[in-house]
Amino acid sequence: MMHGSNVNDRVPFLDTLPEGVRADLELLGYRRSYAVGDILISEGDCVHDLVLLHEGLVKVIARLDGGNESLVDIGIAGDVVGEMAAMSRGSRSATVVACGEVIATVIPERELKPFLIGNPEVWSALDTVLCGRLRRAVRWRLEFRGYPVLVRLARVLVELAVSYGRPEWGGVRINVSLSQSELAALTGSKRNTVQKMLAQLGRGGLVRTGEKYTYVRDLDRLREVAQLSAPSV
Repeated sequence: MMHGSNVNDRVPFLDTLPEGVRADLELLGYRRSYAVGDILISEGDCVHDLVLLHEGLVKVIARLDGGNESLVDIGIAGDVVGEMAAMSRGSRSATVVACGEVIATVIPERELKPFLIGNPEVWSALDTVLCGRLRRAVRWRLEFRGYPVLVRLARVLVELAVSYGRPEWGGVRINVSLSQSELAALTGSKRNTVQKMLAQLGRGGLVRTGEKYTYVRDLDRLREVAQLSAPSV
């Protein structure tokens, strides 16, 4: 998710496809609407549908040893979810939950496979998505290993603000409802530690948190805490 000073290196899957191929892909399957908390994909299911996200945000959650759950990724409009099971025919590796109102296209396996055979560039794009997620996961672990929790949390908040934020007067509102436990999962720390670090950032005037949102009040200063350089213009 983060690469050096660039925290916004994600390109939505649909944006990587040629316009005509994208249009043909979006004609497959059927449209569905989801409300906040609805499950798009359930971990362990032996279903191989592919899901294209058109509007809204989703959280990708995986079960760890001992039955605990960890937030492993976030999907935005233009992203695809369920590609691993769709490509490998294995069971679902994670649960995907709507963070708010979501509109998606669900493409059944019986329609997807013939389309992929006729459009190998889409298969290649799906493979790129899968490899990118694996690289982000590895890079996340390696990059965070040498940083204290405050820096890790600041990096996560910067990425969320850049990738999923809505500019408002005096700052950026992160349009993803994440609990402190989920932020802890993203930063590889404990909930009470994240709570203390958020309070510290709040006292410094960098962020403000509410029951269902996080508001970055000073993105430039938060970048400094995260030890990230300013984006090039």
